[in-house]
Amino acid sequence: MPSPAAIARSILDGFDNHYRRFRYVAQQAKALFENGDWKALRQRARERIDFYDLRVVEAVTIIERDFDLDSLTEGERDGLWQAAKQNFVSLLAEHRQPECAETFFNSVCTKLLHRDYFHNRFIFVRPGVATEYMDSDPPSYRSYYPAADGLKRVLRRIIIDFGLACPWDDVERDISRVVRAVIDAHRNGVAFNRPWHIEPDFQIQVLSNLFFRNKGAYIVGRVINGTRITPVAVPILRNARGSVYMDTALFTHDLMAVLFSFTHAYFLVDMEAPAAYVDFLRSILPGKPSSEIYTSVGLAKQGKTLFYRDFLHHLKHSNDRFVTAPGIKGLVMVVFTLPSYPYVFKLIRDVIPHPKDTDRAQVMGKYQLVKLHDRVGRMADTWEYSQVTLPRSRFSASLLRELLADCSSTVEVDNETVLIQHVYIERRLTPLNIYLMHATDAELEHAMFEYGNAIKELAAADIFPGDMLYKNFGVTRLDRVVFYDYDEIEYMTACQFRYVPEARNDEDEMSSEAWYSVGPHDMFPEKWGAFLLADDRIRAAFNRHHADLLTPAFWNARKQRIEAGQLESVFPYAQALRFDVRFPAPVTRQAASIT
Repeated sequence: MPSPAAIARSILDGFDNHYRRFRYVAQQAKALFENGDWKALRQRARERIDFYDLRVVEAVTIIERDFDLDSLTEGERDGLWQAAKQNFVSLLAEHRQPECAETFFNSVCTKLLHRDYFHNRFIFVRPGVATEYMDSDPPSYRSYYPAADGLKRVLRRIIIDFGLACPWDDVERDISRVVRAVIDAHRNGVAFNRPWHIEPDFQIQVLSNLFFRNKGAYIVGRVINGTRITPVAVPILRNARGSVYMDTALFTHDLMAVLFSFTHAYFLVDMEAPAAYVDFLRSILPGKPSSEIYTSVGLAKQGKTLFYRDFLHHLKHSNDRFVTAPGIKGLVMVVFTLPSYPYVFKLIRDVIPHPKDTDRAQVMGKYQLVKLHDRVGRMADTWEYSQVTLPRSRFSASLLRELLADCSSTVEVDNETVLIQHVYIERRLTPLNIYLMHATDAELEHAMFEYGNAIKELAAADIFPGDMLYKNFGVTRLDRVVFYDYDEIEYMTACQFRYVPEARNDEDEMSSEAWYSVGPHDMFPEKWGAFLLADDRIRAAFNRHHADLLTPAFWNARKQRIEAGQLESVFPYAQALRFDVRFPAPVTRQAASIT
């Protein structure tokens, strides 16, 4: 009989190996940022996404090699895994990542046992170890006291404590700009609202490690003053001379929500105790579930675990039915939703009809491309699940018919349950085409401004949406436009953006077919207006802001910059918020390193 304690130890060793590697990438990010090695930073972020699955496979291989599981009877197997789980809990008493280790145990267990044989008794359906008040040593955040020490001195101390090994462009200028931003936020009612009195507990708390993403390093913290908690995020960027500077200061929950949005790539941040970081972030991201916060800091598997627990809890406390999601039905996916729950469920159709020229493997490849790519705040992240069992009674009759007709290879139905073999889950957004139908003039103007910005920012990240119809974009609660239909997505540098050749004669002019050769990746921006801008209001708003998108010149210029090795900066906040825009005249001219 294999030893349950030895199996538990083997699984925990596998997790600890994974988390050491996970943290090492975040620790490397600081040096890569200091050296301006953006290519390596992006590559390490991509590689880290696969770490978890690789370590799970390694752990399964080791257990299959070292323990004779095949000879066990059903009763012996049940007893072994229940005991292994109990032993695993005992090993987590002083562990700093117990919640993530439990998820790893679940992944290994379900890989080893066929779904017909594993039971909820074998896995952590609920947490086995509490993470409340868990912290690292040294603590996950530092506290500073501006009432006693002065705000400028505190800001200088915060900068010093992060220990960036590169010169500061003009530290006194940046500190003064932060102070001015605080004053402006107070005067304008954006944050630190009146009446504002200094309370005895007035302090600034800052998470101990920087958050790295793309070409930025972010200070993340909060201001505590009595019962008020004000979020703070300060992006640090690096200029062409290798000096760093503060680009802006963000003080509102909405700006923080965009920064930690499901539409961005995952942060690289070194966390000994991730639960402590997530608990801190929840205090400045009200309404954002822990599942999305864990995902945003790179712990996507833990995010999936928490999402599924929350989803099952919601099912128990609701009685509405799954229905087809609103919007135009797609040719590639069947999409459904639970109206009382803010997510959509996407299944690939068994047969993808003409004019689509793709298949299941290609569609899954496109979704994996998005998972690994920099989403620049403009592509929705997805959670990918397999073997999802849901109660049949919660499905509308029409949806069940649609699933059985169009997705029978991945959907099994019996009297009690619906088993879905493979599904993508995304945040539910308002389809842009539906939004535009009901928009006021001001809302439409903003939506078209956002739509064009989304396409331009995707282009900056070397992404071409392929199908730019409005139904493939959604509007978030913060009125940002996001792309979410990936079956035709391409690298922009793989596309050829061409002008339409002049017609040779009247017959060419009147022809319904192209009189010129068209390759599979040839794009003709001049022709997009015919199907995107038929509505007068939409056309006028689009042309006011983004007429350049309808010219090959725009796309080819972006291609040339990317092919020349330039990584363009895309900011998770408006240009108008940047200090160089808000405070163009330097406050001081004292340039110095911080000592």
